[in-house]
Amino acid sequence: MRSHTGGPFGRTLCAMITPFTAAGDLDLDAACRHASGLVADGCDGLVLSGTTGESPTTTDEEKTALLRAVREAVGAEIPIVAGVGSADTRHTVRLAREAEAAGADGLLVVTPYYSRPPQAAVEAHFLRVAEATGLGLMLYDIPGRTGTRIEPATLLRLAEHPRVLAVKDCSYDLLAATKVMARTSLAYYSGCEELNLPLYALGGAGYVSTVANVAPRQMRAVLDAFDSGDTAVAARLNGLTIGLVEAMMASGLPGTVTAKALLDAGPVREPLQPAGREATDGLRGLYEGLLAAAD
Repeated sequence: MRSHTGGPFGRTLCAMITPFTAAGDLDLDAACRHASGLVADGCDGLVLSGTTGESPTTTDEEKTALLRAVREAVGAEIPIVAGVGSADTRHTVRLAREAEAAGADGLLVVTPYYSRPPQAAVEAHFLRVAEATGLGLMLYDIPGRTGTRIEPATLLRLAEHPRVLAVKDCSYDLLAATKVMARTSLAYYSGCEELNLPLYALGGAGYVSTVANVAPRQMRAVLDAFDSGDTAVAARLNGLTIGLVEAMMASGLPGTVTAKALLDAGPVREPLQPAGREATDGLRGLYEGLLAAAD
């Protein structure tokens, strides 16, 4: 089993929300406060402009402004991975170059979605992005959203490129992840909170978590306990988080919506809709219960 020394972009990464003002504009002051708070509470890396950050509805200019502001807020020591994925390879390459210029440390690149390209085209897409900048890539494998997974054989080939460094894994296939980790140096980050601990125990590098927006210390405590050798405590702490994880990520509302409801972080952009009062009250009850149980 690999030792847990942290991956190339940290170990406990938050897939950060993008705060908006009441009028729906980018709220950079709130974003900087939130990013600084996440770092203070145990996140050792941030992912900006992922799906949790509402990347489908933010402009390229907003993505760049957000990255520059958060970089200044958290300083140079905290790795920032910029989401640059799209269904258009040329657009992805342009976003990658803009992210590099704005101060990103790495790039989160999702499989091109909807068009369902074959594996040779998926591989070519990632290689085009890898060649476009000097930054390392975190490949985002989430077939439930994109319609296309990154097959293990494709990952094995992509791992040969010096700038393909990591995978954000939402494939729900621990067998495939284990095989790829055994044959490559790719750092595997869990993108599904319920699998944070199992993937870490198999040698994963850590997680990229939406729930960490609201419970960064509690999510990190699970991995800290495992690293200390106390697997029973890690399992207990992991069990404490599950109710909130399920409510935020598997209740029928997107994680962006539930995180913003708990944080009062401004509206979401359409087509998303805010959580209703009943859903928000339920979330808050579970959240407060987690905080009380973890103290």
